[in-house]
Amino acid sequence: MCIKNKSLMKKKLVVLTGAGMSAESGISTFRDAGGLWDQYRVEDVATPEGFHANPKLVLDFYNQQRHKLLQAKPNDGHIGLAQLEKDFDVQIITQNIDNLHERAGSTHVIHLHGELMKACSVRDLNKTYDISPEKPEIHLGDKDPFGSQLRPFIVWFGEAVPMIEPAIREVESSDIFVVIGTSLNVYPAAGLLNYVNNGQPIYLIDPKEVRTYRNDIHFIQKGASEGVKELTKLLLNA
Repeated sequence: MCIKNKSLMKKKLVVLTGAGMSAESGISTFRDAGGLWDQYRVEDVATPEGFHANPKLVLDFYNQQRHKLLQAKPNDGHIGLAQLEKDFDVQIITQNIDNLHERAGSTHVIHLHGELMKACSVRDLNKTYDISPEKPEIHLGDKDPFGSQLRPFIVWFGEAVPMIEPAIREVESSDIFVVIGTSLNVYPAAGLLNYVNNGQPIYLIDPKEVRTYRNDIHFIQKGASEGVKELTKLLLNA
């Protein structure tokens, strides 16, 4: 029997990313001043009730976001995290619905809040259908093979977050935990910090001050791209 030498195994680096991760790519944040929630009511476009009341408005909203995403490109922060896979077992947990991590080359990504480039149906929220970049819109009358209206594969407010359990398991088994571009105010994602092992390195990258109950966090007060660059130096020189 061959037993791997643990000293030769890559350390497990788990990274939780939020809206600030993609802001440098031109993806609008939701909560900041001028963000999407300043332009749209959350209740209208990000709840099951809003979709029931005005499905066309909701579909048009996400169609618009999809077109913007297709024009965006991964920034140096996304690319830097993907490159860390050479030296670490990198697991991304993202609150973002864009696919910029994957496009940058990250191979292990958990999407907590759904994926903009996928659809599901009102009948089955778990069965997904890829949305083609050549035809990136969902319209009223677009249905799944069983005749149910398609909707964005997005976890709306009031809906369960099915990927939180896999995310918790990743955090519990991590060696290093990193938070990038999130205020740690949105649950259950913010609660992942509770599953980090005592004494484990924690890094938080954000240009703004982020308040947290933990006093063992190494803060890097920079944007995603510059922050990941500094993080890489710290990790490789540790």
